[in-house]
Amino acid sequence: MKHIVIIGNGIAGITAARHIRKLSNHKITIISKETEFFFSRTALMYVYMGHMKFEHTQPYENWFWKKNRLELIQDYVETIDTDNKSLQLIESGKISYDILIIATGSKPNKFGWPGQDGKGVQGLYSKQDLDSLESHAPNNKICKRAVIVGGGLIGIELAEMFHSRNIPVTFLVREESFWNNVLPNSDSELINEEIKRHHIDLRLNTNLQEILLDENGKVKGVVLKESGETLSCDLVGLTAGVTPNIGFIKNSKIETEKGVLINECLETNIKDVYAIGDCAQHRHPIGYRPTVEAVWYTGRIMGETVAKTICGKRTAYQPGHWFNSAKFFRIEYQTYGWVFSKPKQGNTHIHWQNKDYTKCITIEYENETMLFMGINAFGIRLRHEIFNQWLNEKRTVDYIIENMSIANFDPEFYQNGLLNIQNELKNQLHHKVSLSNA
Repeated sequence: MKHIVIIGNGIAGITAARHIRKLSNHKITIISKETEFFFSRTALMYVYMGHMKFEHTQPYENWFWKKNRLELIQDYVETIDTDNKSLQLIESGKISYDILIIATGSKPNKFGWPGQDGKGVQGLYSKQDLDSLESHAPNNKICKRAVIVGGGLIGIELAEMFHSRNIPVTFLVREESFWNNVLPNSDSELINEEIKRHHIDLRLNTNLQEILLDENGKVKGVVLKESGETLSCDLVGLTAGVTPNIGFIKNSKIETEKGVLINECLETNIKDVYAIGDCAQHRHPIGYRPTVEAVWYTGRIMGETVAKTICGKRTAYQPGHWFNSAKFFRIEYQTYGWVFSKPKQGNTHIHWQNKDYTKCITIEYENETMLFMGINAFGIRLRHEIFNQWLNEKRTVDYIIENMSIANFDPEFYQNGLLNIQNELKNQLHHKVSLSNA
């Protein structure tokens, strides 16, 4: 029986622990200072918005851990000694391991802004971040305005959270349109309009220069880089992306770049040391995927994969086709396959949008083969399993359009509305094919 130590109790680490227990009798220890028990990180916003209590975010009862012989230690790891297979914990002393899994997740990016470590400056990632929000922004009397820096998915979640408590929000986005480094311009502009519909002060092409602190080190305002304008605020949300949380690993023999470097089996350069989740960095990219995947479902797949390898069946990580989903205030978003902000060379986009900027579809396909590459859907629900099947079957774009009714499962979306979308996409496709053949 080996002693397996997992640093981190997020989705990747806990999935690894659960599957190792299913497959073996190994001793398993999980180390995390954040919370005693695992919780669903993506549900933090709904706790703040009053839709659930924090205990509702915990998928397992408190007795689950003891019953499954999963030892929990609430502490921070200070150093890793891979020569002697031991960890130095800040409060609990030294602990030895036979196999180590690093699953420490991410932390919000900071770019050296003056005042970035002040009170009331935070991200939205941990339970401690949720507690800080309740302290610094419980209502619009204590927090008269919040400023959000960064235009990604966490940023818009935070904007919706403040909006739910009637706290005015200024949203600083350095790009010329929201998330247009990921979304095509037409999709991005639809989200711009949705943000503005909720009376969010959206500032595009705007960078943060400085965070102003009062005599107690508490946020009192920000200075904008381009205009020099000063905005008064009581909280600053840093949501300009995340970085792998690997600072304590830097002095070990484990190789790192942006994250902990891993091969196709999630192994590091050190025998019996693995890294999974969004602290891990693939040495070799998998298709178009980023080398650091800060996505919930890939962390789960990595956890399952590493468990098989540790329990005797060495297994390569296979994430399957890219997909993601989110919610931009009232507009649901799904993406299957690859739709880039600008079509890859040799590819083309076709796009449909309704008149009131609440629903749209963008499809990317290869010009020469007509191969379907991916789809973005906003405000229209599509079946994941159907698009996964079509991507596996390498279907053409005209097949996707013709059979879109099979994938639609939105009960509020009538068949004649879908027919109009199909006709518009067919017309665009025919026009673009005709131009390419001219």
